Amino acid sequence: MRFETFVALRYLFALRKQSFISVISLFAVCGVAIGVGALIVVIGVMNGFSTDLRDKILGVNAHILITSLRGGISDYEELADEAKKVPGVTGVTPFVYSEVMLSTRTGVKGVVLRGIDPSTSSSVLSLSKDMISGSVSRLNDNGDFPGIIIGSELAKRLGLTEGSLVNLLSPSGRTSAAGFTPKVSRFAVAGIFRTGMFEYDSSMGYVSIPAARQLLGFKGDLVSGLEISVDDVYNVKKISNDLRDKVASFTVYVRNWQEMNANLFAALELEKTAMFIILAMIVLVGSFSIVTTLVMLVIQKTKDIAVLMSLGADKRSIRNIFMFQGTFIGLAGTFIGFLIGVPLSLLLKEYQFIKLPSNVYPVDYLPVRLEALDLFTIGAAAFLLCFVATIYPARRAAGLSPSEALRYE
Repeated sequence: MRFETFVALRYLFALRKQSFISVISLFAVCGVAIGVGALIVVIGVMNGFSTDLRDKILGVNAHILITSLRGGISDYEELADEAKKVPGVTGVTPFVYSEVMLSTRTGVKGVVLRGIDPSTSSSVLSLSKDMISGSVSRLNDNGDFPGIIIGSELAKRLGLTEGSLVNLLSPSGRTSAAGFTPKVSRFAVAGIFRTGMFEYDSSMGYVSIPAARQLLGFKGDLVSGLEISVDDVYNVKKISNDLRDKVASFTVYVRNWQEMNANLFAALELEKTAMFIILAMIVLVGSFSIVTTLVMLVIQKTKDIAVLMSLGADKRSIRNIFMFQGTFIGLAGTFIGFLIGVPLSLLLKEYQFIKLPSNVYPVDYLPVRLEALDLFTIGAAAFLLCFVATIYPARRAAGLSPSEALRYE
């Protein structure tokens, strides 16, 4: 063991005999530990919230959308074949999009209606995984009435169950002497889904593409666009550019999930950074306690420092003794903080005992996701703050003059 390390440890363990200094050092360790533990839990929640929100958004919506600049795509099968040739594309499915009114005996609700192809939608959307009743395949074969799949919150609000009949009023209709008459079609509930996002579960419905065309009065074999999934959601920008080059001959517009949700995820990232800075202040308070502990220890050990320097210890060795001691306190606080933060985060992730109101937040529980890079950053930041806190007391100790310190001894 090095001389500086040996003396630093002797001073550190001797603190228990000096009650006042030991209390200050205990507060320093607790301050660092609480700050590190809080940082781990909060950053884990922010990561979990962002990841869960992204997965839910990308489960209901595609990674990339190709839409027409002229109101509809007629040659969508040829366009889909071209899109499948782009590296990174894992699935392509057509869709029809519109907003309609859904009415029952118990009420009326505006609904975002999406016509999908049950045979190809599973390669792009997570609808089949979100079903809590019925199945996506029943959209094509649902008896006397075409089928519709609705969200759980919408079904709860209107008192609908599998097999219930509903009326859909589309904006397309006909004009007569009595005025404009909207087109009304009757559908049977073929299934109920639940994504966990109140916005989707309360205002979205799925029907087959032929049923959507008939309801909306589409002329010919038209779709609103194509939904595309990719193998790497973070490489979607490059794949989007490749798609634009591939389908340049078509009159279409290509957008990816990052472009469509840029403001939302930028706000979440900014909030994560702000929370990191705010909670790092707790660690900073703990580091101030380290400064206080070391300054008082330097004052108390003035004679010992002078004796060590008289015996041949240079200023660098004296400085390292107190820097090592402050660093040990910081490491102890950081380690205890990890022992608090990581298990607490894992408990939150496993048991989800903190519930959120689903009509306020996009998720109904507190999600947690721990990432190695964030844990390393938190540990490194805490260690750096504690190390910086040792510089002033260590330099003060190294600046003592042996003759002045021992003059009155």
